[in-house]
This record gives sequence, structure tokens and C-alpha cells, in this order.
Amino acid sequence: MHENLLLILGMLFLVILLVMLAQKMRIAYPIFLVLAGLLIGFIPGMPILKLDPELIFLIFLPPLLYEAAWYTSWREFKKWKIQIGLMAFGLVLLTSVIVAFASILIIPGFTLALGFVLGGIISPPDAVAATTVLKGLKVPQRTITILEGESLVNDASSLIIFRFALAAILTGSFTMHQAVGQFFLVAGMGIAVGIAGGYLMYIIHRFMPTSAAIDATLTLMTPYILFLTAEHFHYSGVMAVVSGGLFMSFRAHEVFKTGETRMNMISVWHTVIFAMNAIVFILIGLELPVIVSGLGNISIINAIKYGVIISLIAVCIRILWVYLIAFFPRWISKKKRQSPAPALANLFIIGWAGMRGVVSLATALSIPLLIDGGKSFPQRDLIIFITFVVIFITLVFQGLSLPVLIKLTKVTEIDPILPQHEQNAGIRMRLDIMTLQCLSEHHSEASKNNSLLSAYTESLYKEIEGHQRYLTSNKVSHDKAIELEEYRQVMRKVHEMQREELFKMKNEKTFTDDAIRKAENLLDLNDIKLSGI
Repeated sequence: MHENLLLILGMLFLVILLVMLAQKMRIAYPIFLVLAGLLIGFIPGMPILKLDPELIFLIFLPPLLYEAAWYTSWREFKKWKIQIGLMAFGLVLLTSVIVAFASILIIPGFTLALGFVLGGIISPPDAVAATTVLKGLKVPQRTITILEGESLVNDASSLIIFRFALAAILTGSFTMHQAVGQFFLVAGMGIAVGIAGGYLMYIIHRFMPTSAAIDATLTLMTPYILFLTAEHFHYSGVMAVVSGGLFMSFRAHEVFKTGETRMNMISVWHTVIFAMNAIVFILIGLELPVIVSGLGNISIINAIKYGVIISLIAVCIRILWVYLIAFFPRWISKKKRQSPAPALANLFIIGWAGMRGVVSLATALSIPLLIDGGKSFPQRDLIIFITFVVIFITLVFQGLSLPVLIKLTKVTEIDPILPQHEQNAGIRMRLDIMTLQCLSEHHSEASKNNSLLSAYTESLYKEIEGHQRYLTSNKVSHDKAIELEEYRQVMRKVHEMQREELFKMKNEKTFTDDAIRKAENLLDLNDIKLSGI
């Protein structure tokens, strides 16, 4: 146990070094994670690490799904719900069906149930991979919204397909009409459990005397509680986690009111999700030699060929489906034809951004080792190997080519939207005006007599005047962006000098460590404000 833990920690350190290299090269880190998994698999003498597949499913998937639900924009999700629904349900089902039938044609000994297991695993694109690759690129906000919303819901739909196909193999029986009825029952009751559990956690966060540390701990516990509760009653734990996460996300402004709580929770979750992404790819790397040796009479060349074919099928289906759902309503509806036609370049980017990632990998690793009767799960190693090939091709090939394609196709913003720096200035000006009104109406005497409040009021007037000049200036947005970047660079250097000065103060006896620590925290907050300008 100690050796395995030390091994994983050592591998995690190497993966972090690769991620830092990815940041230096400005390449999305999920691409380097899949490369790290492949590299680990080829290191000679690496020990074999065996984990319970059901444990992998339980440990990794609930927080990954909950985090995706938490950062979903309700307003944007509702606005594009039809497109998201068609991508998340229609595309997942279509991909699963075509992959299932294609796999029995190209892979000897593959059954339809095994095909649906494979289809359920590789059908959902990964939100983390897509948004990380697209970060910093000029991509329409609608594209980002559809990709994030799709990745949230399609994880749930694909995992339900996976569980049903898995049950058919484990029990040896499958009836379509029973499966359809069971699907809606399991999914519906899973949603009910998620909303009920989310409401319970909302009450605890809202009305109990929690702290920043307790709130962060409770949010980490919530996805596991929702998942295990739903699974205990044989309902969909996946739907419970997603619906509970959406409920808590919608109520977040009522629950987490202090800045300390929000900052602490965001930091904790970013760390946890990053570590889980890295650990899953480490696990596949450690299991890769065993998986290859378990292919049996199937050569590694043939296994790679199967993975490449399945990858091409998944990519082509997605691109065709994106264009179909964009133009089919225009073909059958005269009213739809009167609206502006969707840009072909934007549709292609959505189709090309269907990269598979950690959810598919964790799902594949969760396939049980044995079926009823003590027999080995058929083609388990081949399914995991094909999944890794699909992730490798979609992440590395599509992920590296996506920024190039975005530049070549010259995609533009579809919906009217202000530049980010103008939005930030408008938001801050509106908050400053509201604050002045509050001080004038409810704290007028204190604002006059209290020197600190009086100084704060004057600073608000100056800030509002500055925002107004900024928003009404005749400079083009490009010039504003350059000016802002220069401001950020200078202020970061100023903050570095201030931190060095605080370090010098630690060696003096004038100020306590607690006072210096609070000053450092204030500098951290200023850094966060700087990035939000």
C-alpha cells in the first residue's frame, strides 16, 4: 500500500511537471495528460496497480459531474436548451447506436451489448478538454455555452446507456420496452433524489453556522452523498449528482455570501478536479501494459486500427449531426428560413471540438473484472484500449489542430456582446452607483460624520467618473485592451515589490506575523481584482 501510494505521488509530480511545460508552451494541459498516460505505460519495470473498478467509478465520476454542473450558466443553458438537448441526448444516442453496430462488424467476437458499452463510454465529449483548449481563443460565446451545456448533460445520458448495457451483459438479459421504461424511471427518480438532496444541503449551508472550511468540505461531500443515496434505491446516481449540482449552482448566491467562502471553495475545487484528471491518466498509464497483454489473440496493431476507426466514426457523426440540427429546422419551417443562417465556420468548430477526456476514461476503467458465474468480463481490456485510443486521437489531434482551424476559419462572435473589459467596467460602475444610493438613503449621517465612510464615498464618485470616461471614450476596443494589458503588467510588478517588502518586514520586530499575513491576503485580493478588470 505504501509503495503504491508513493508510486502515484511520484507519477503525479511528473505529470504536474508536464502540465507546467504545457502552460509554458501554451498548450491545453489535458493533451499533455493523455501523453503522460501513454508515457507512463512505456516506462519499463513499472509495478502493476490493481483497483476495484466500481471504486474508480465512485471516487472520480461524482465530483467531476458535480463540478461541471456547478459552473453551468442557467441563463445560457435555458437560452440554448434545444441545441444542447439535441447534442446531449440525440447525438449521444446516435453515436452509441452507430458505434455499437459498427463495432460488431469490425471487431471479431463483439456483441451488440458490448458495442453499446463502448458507445456509451466514448460518446460524451469532455467539457474540461474543450474549454481548456478554447481558453484564450476568439470563439463565440454561444459556442462555449453549447459545448459546456452539452458536456454536462451528455455525461449523464451516456452513463445511463453504459449502465444499462453493462447490466445486460452482467445479467444476460435485455428487453427493449422494459429498458425504455426503466430508463425514464431510473433517470426521473435520480433527478428527484438530486433535487431533494440539493435542497437539504442548501438548508444546511444557508441556516447552519458554517465557516469557509466547513462549506468547502460540505460541497466536496455533496456529490458522493447524492450519488450513494440514489444508487442505494437503485436510481441513477449520475442524474442525482447533475440535478443536485444544478440546483446548488442556481442557489449559490444565497448560500455562499462571503468572499472568503467563495474563494476558498473555488480554490479547493480547482485543485481537486485537476488532481483527479491527472490521477485518472496515471491509472490508465499503470494499467496500459496489463491491458495490452490482456488483448489475447488480438494484435496491438489491430486494436489500434479498431480505435482509429471508432474515432473516425465518432468524429464524423458529430460533425454531420451539428450541421443537420442547424439546417434541418430551416428546411421544414419557413419561419426559421427568415432568420439569419448559422455560420458554417462556427458550426464546424462545434463539431470539431468533441474531444473525449477523463469521464470516458474513468467510465472505461470502471468496467467490472468479472460477470456472473465468475467469468472474466468479455473484451474488457480491448474496450479500455479502444477508449484510450479515441481519447488520444480526439484530444491530441483535434486539440492541437483546433486553434489553427479557428484562425483559418476566422470565426466571429454571433450574438451582440460587449468586449469583456467593457462589461467589467459597466458592472463595477453599476455596483458603485447602487452603493452610493444605499449610503445616501440609509447611512447619510454616518457617511458625513464617519471619516472612513466619507473617504469611501469620495472614492466611489471618482471611480464612477473614471468608468464613465472609460466607457464613453473614442478609443477603439483594441487600444483599450492594449492599455489594460500594460496596466496589468505594471501593477503585477508593483505587487511583486510589495510582497518583497512584506518579506523584509517579517525580519523586523515592528509588525506581527498575523498583521503581515493579512496584508498578504489583501495583496492576493488585489491580484484577483486585477485579473477581473
